[in-house]
Amino acid sequence: MITATATKKETKNYLNAESGLKSWLLTQDHKRIAILYLIAVTAFFIVGGLMAVLIRLELATPAGDLLDSNTYNKVFTMHGVVMIFFFLIPSIPAILGNFLLPLMIGAKDLAFPRINLLSWYVYMLGGCFGVFVLITGGVDTGWTFYTPFSTTYSNGYVVMTAMAAFINGFSSILTGLNFIVTVHRMRAPGLTWFRLPLFVWAHYATSVIMILGTPVIAVTLFLLMLERGLHIGFFDPAYGGDPVLFQHLFWFYSHPAVYIMILPSMGVISEVVSTFCSKKPFGYTFIAFSSVAIAVFGFLVWGHHLYVSSQSAYAGMVFSILSYIVAIPSAIKIFNWAATMFKGSVRLETPMLYALGFMGLFTVGGLTGLFLAAMGLDVHLTDTYFVVAHFHYVMVGGAIMGYMAGIHFWWPKMTGRMYPEVWSKVAAGLTFIGFNLTFFPQFILGYMGMPRRYHVYPPEFQVFNVLSSAGASILGLGYLIPGIYLIWSLKYGKLAGPNPWGATGLEWQTASPPPTENFEITPVVTTEAYEYTPQILAMIDSSPTQTTKEVTHVG
Repeated sequence: MITATATKKETKNYLNAESGLKSWLLTQDHKRIAILYLIAVTAFFIVGGLMAVLIRLELATPAGDLLDSNTYNKVFTMHGVVMIFFFLIPSIPAILGNFLLPLMIGAKDLAFPRINLLSWYVYMLGGCFGVFVLITGGVDTGWTFYTPFSTTYSNGYVVMTAMAAFINGFSSILTGLNFIVTVHRMRAPGLTWFRLPLFVWAHYATSVIMILGTPVIAVTLFLLMLERGLHIGFFDPAYGGDPVLFQHLFWFYSHPAVYIMILPSMGVISEVVSTFCSKKPFGYTFIAFSSVAIAVFGFLVWGHHLYVSSQSAYAGMVFSILSYIVAIPSAIKIFNWAATMFKGSVRLETPMLYALGFMGLFTVGGLTGLFLAAMGLDVHLTDTYFVVAHFHYVMVGGAIMGYMAGIHFWWPKMTGRMYPEVWSKVAAGLTFIGFNLTFFPQFILGYMGMPRRYHVYPPEFQVFNVLSSAGASILGLGYLIPGIYLIWSLKYGKLAGPNPWGATGLEWQTASPPPTENFEITPVVTTEAYEYTPQILAMIDSSPTQTTKEVTHVG
C-alpha cells in the first residue's frame, strides 16, 4: 500500500504559488526548473528543426541550387550541434527527470536545489554561445569537430562552437550528480531499490554515464580549443600530435552519449507500457539491470567508429564483438515490453501509441546498428546515408518518440489539464508515417553508395531524396500539431484528476499539478512496484478521461 495524499484544502500548486518573472528565474523548485528547461529545450528544437528543413529542401534536387557548399556545411553542422547537445541530451533528464524524479521517490525536491538551478543557467549560457555562432556566420566542421579540419582548416567559429558544447557539458554533470545523490539519499521510507520505478533506474544509469563520460568530451574540446588558439600540438601531426587520438577521445564519450539520449526514453516506455496494460512489467529486475548493463558496456564499444581510421583489424574484431554484446540489454527491454503486452488489455491512448512507435522504430535502429558493427559491412557503409538513417531511427525514432510519449503521459500531472485525444492520436500517426517516409529511403541511398554531408549528388538518387523530403514535411506537421494543442490545453483542456490514467507510483498520489512541497506528509511505501490493486483497476474502468473504451487484446 502507498500512503500519500495532498490536503484537499490546498489550492496552491507549484505554478501559482508565486508569480512574477523573478520568482521563476530564482526558483529552487525542481518542477519550475523543469518548466524552464521545457521552454528552452523547445526553442532549441525549433532552431534545429529549421536547419533540418533547409537540408531537406536542398536535397530535393541533385544540383546545389538553394545553398552553396559552404552554407550547406554550416547548416548541417548547426543542425547536429543544436539537436544533440541542446535538445536530445537534456530533453528527458532535464525536463521529465527534473520534474518527476523527486515525486517518484517521495522527496520534496532534489538533493541540491541551488545546483539544479545553476545547471539550467549553465545550459542557457552554452546555448547562447551556440546561437551566437549561428547568427554570426556558423561553423562548418560537422557536429563531430573532426581534426585536423577543426584545428586547421575550418573557420574561426569552431572555437566558439566547441565552447558552447564544453559549457553545456557542465550542466549535464551537475544534473547527473544531483540525480545520483537524490536517489541514494532521499527515497521515501520503504522505497527499496527494487521498488523503484524503472524510470528512476534508467535515469540513475544515465546519470552515471553523465558523470563518467562528460568530462572526457569536455577535456577533448578544451584541447581542441588550445590547439586552434595557441597551436599546441595534441592532434595536428605538424605539431607532433595524432588526429586519430581525437576520434578515440570523442567517441569514448559520444557513443555512451547515445545512451544518455536513449536510456531516459526507455525509462518512459517502461512506465507507459505498464500503465496502459495495467500490468507489472514482465521481468522487472531484468529491465532494471539492463539499464545498468547498457551504461557499463556503452563505454566499451567506441572503437567501432574507427574501423576505417587506421585501427588494427584485431582491435576492430574486439570492438565488433562488444558492439554485438551491447545490443543484448536493449533487446531484453524490447522483449520484456512485448511480454508485458502479451495477453493483456492494451489501452491505445496517445502515450501508448508513441510507446509502440518507439518499440518499432528503435528495433529497426538497433538491428541496423548490427550492420555497422560488422567490419566488412561498415567499410562499405561508413559515411553514407545508411549511417544517417540508422542514427535517426535510434535518436528520432527512439529518443524523440520516447520524449513525446513522456510529455503526453505526464502532461496532466505537470499542468493539471488534459489535451484533446483525437488530435494527439492524429499527431502520433503523422509522426510515425512521416518518420518512416523520411528516413527509410536513406537506408537504400546509403547502400547504393550516396555519401552523407554532400549537397550535390547524381540524378539517380533523386527519387529517394524527394521521398525523404516529402516525409520530412509530414514529420514536421506531426511535431507542430502537439505544440498547438498542448498550449491550447493550458487554458481550455479538461481538468485532470490526480491519477487520470490509473497508474501506480508516488507521483500519481499527489495533486495535479503538484503542490510546491510535493507531499504534505512524507509517503510510506509498503508494496512492490507496479502493484495494480482492485481499486486502481476499477478507477481505470470508470475513468471519465476516457472518451472511448479503445482496448486491444494482445496475444
